[in-house]
Formats: sequence, structure tokens, C-alpha cells
Amino acid sequence: MSIGDLGDKAKDLAGSEKAEGISDSGIEKAKDAASEKTGGKFDEQLDKGGDAADQRLGNE
Repeated sequence: MSIGDLGDKAKDLAGSEKAEGISDSGIEKAKDAASEKTGGKFDEQLDKGGDAADQRLGNE
């Protein structure tokens, strides 16, 4: 297996539904933690940031 094959396999794995679920879960946990620390004051901004992060990381 060459380096290129490993790279292709990593790309496939990163684009999988399992990876999407993991990234979504991490983003939600981060948003919830930040919301709790700020008392919900910045929830709208956290939602926008979470959506932007999901678009960059996710496959949906």
C-alpha cells in the first residue's frame, strides 16, 4: 500500500457517515459547553459558528 493509497483511504473514512456523526457530536458538545459558560448570552453566534464548522468538517 502506497502513501497515495493511505491518503485516499483517509479521505474516504473522513467522508463517512460515522465521521459525520462524530464531528456533529463534537461540535454540539463544544456549543453546549460555551453556552453554559456564557449563560446562553451568545447562543445565536454559537449556532452560526457551529453551522460553519459543520460545513467545513462534515459531508452534509
